Amino acid sequence: MIYYVNGDFTEKTATNVIVDCAGIGYDVQISLTTYADIEALNKGRLYTYHLIREDAEILFGFSTKREKALFELLISVSGVGANTARMILSSLSPNETEQAILSENAGTLQGVKGIGAKTAQRIVIDLKDKVAKIALVTSEGEASATSSARAEAHAALTTLGITAKQAEGVLNKILKDSPKATTEELVRIALQLL
Repeated sequence: MIYYVNGDFTEKTATNVIVDCAGIGYDVQISLTTYADIEALNKGRLYTYHLIREDAEILFGFSTKREKALFELLISVSGVGANTARMILSSLSPNETEQAILSENAGTLQGVKGIGAKTAQRIVIDLKDKVAKIALVTSEGEASATSSARAEAHAALTTLGITAKQAEGVLNKILKDSPKATTEELVRIALQLL
């Protein structure tokens, strides 16, 4: 597997970039989110997902490990292929995608071209717990160091029977007041507030 490519961005469009690595040009498919991150750069690193099909080998590139992890989760859902996952990540930021999944907002996902009601619902059902577990969610103003504690607290609260939407709301409220709270503190305070 190719974990990442590091080199000069010799050609860039909104959908792909040619990365020159030691004289070899890799054609890497990207999302609009990644394009926005690398648009002003002449060189850099893209984390890759290497798709091997019977008729083609395709590299998908991401400016962050977080976006790559979300892409891999999306393609694990039945009916969501690599191009559909890239379309989701081009239409919604990783944060917006994660929030839509955790808050069970299939309507947001349906707004993406090529995503129907059944597929959007399947994404929410299949990925809700996985997104919470791998600590991908960080909302604006939160330090990413708190994302792990947040995800663990979210998982603990949903295990205790609290809906994902309720858990998300109460955790947002707590983290606004106490951005450095530990998992234990988050769960304890959340249970007091609920």
